Amino acid sequence: MKKFLKVVGILIILLVVLVVSVILLTPWMDRWGATDAEVNATFPGDELVPAPASFVNRAVTVNATPEQIYPWLLQMGAGKGGLYSYTALENMIGCKLVNADRIHDEWQNLEVGDKVEMCPNGTPPAYIVAQILPNEALVMGHQENGEWVDLWQFILVPQADSSTRLILRTRTMMTGGFWDIIHPGVFVMERGLLLGIKERAEKMR
Repeated sequence: MKKFLKVVGILIILLVVLVVSVILLTPWMDRWGATDAEVNATFPGDELVPAPASFVNRAVTVNATPEQIYPWLLQMGAGKGGLYSYTALENMIGCKLVNADRIHDEWQNLEVGDKVEMCPNGTPPAYIVAQILPNEALVMGHQENGEWVDLWQFILVPQADSSTRLILRTRTMMTGGFWDIIHPGVFVMERGLLLGIKERAEKMR
């Protein structure tokens, strides 16, 4: 019995450490790579969820032009280019994606209203394309009762040195409970997505 209680005590301590670590790391995760100016900037799609319960900005510098990066965004999704993230982790959660390593012309005709599937099995629900600004922004999200409640904004900001800032902004009303639990995992996969696009676009220059 003492051994059992000791194990339970250790597990509780580990759980507390994990929870505290996540709480302390969340501010860093929620603006990984993003500058103060980028966090405070207004970008396409912001008006669709004007007062989000959760506001996240993640960014990376890509040594390529917006025109070289944009095609990778257009072909994202299950059954197309994938999400360019960590394949092993995607498989582990049952989301078996094939992440493309080249631009496919047949996947470049994305339009407003189109669905972008996250996993081949249809879970989670597909994103709906809300706005498309060629070589500038791709905005997709989820709606409830005709109102946008969750946005995924991919923003391309050209730099003077011919590089591009690729910013991934999330504005969502979906918080608490399940959403807080998966938050660290979402950070890991979104970081992988940004770095995956960076790697592919820079190789194709």
